[in-house]
Amino acid sequence: LKKKMRLQADPTVQYALPDGPRRLFYKDYQYDSPYNTYRHRGLPPGPISSPGKASIEAVLYPADVDYIYFVARGDGSHVFTRTSKEHELAKQQTKNARRKTWKKAN
Repeated sequence: LKKKMRLQADPTVQYALPDGPRRLFYKDYQYDSPYNTYRHRGLPPGPISSPGKASIEAVLYPADVDYIYFVARGDGSHVFTRTSKEHELAKQQTKNARRKTWKKAN
């Protein structure tokens, strides 16, 4: 927020969509809603879910790290990165891993 960057968080788009949450497509990121952090800077106007104990503790006792970006792997874990270049690489690696998993299952 201090860097004036958009959060660009997929869960905010999923929350805004009338038929979400679901897999997002490019057109979804254009959906006009104050909750869509791809279109609007800052935090959404209200909560999009109820936090669990671990989330509350993370806010009260934040880790001393300089990460700016993260990618959800799809298995409940995340990849955290410091630069845009690292972030793009993590996105591609995650996408490739998901595609490989899907191909094995189908």
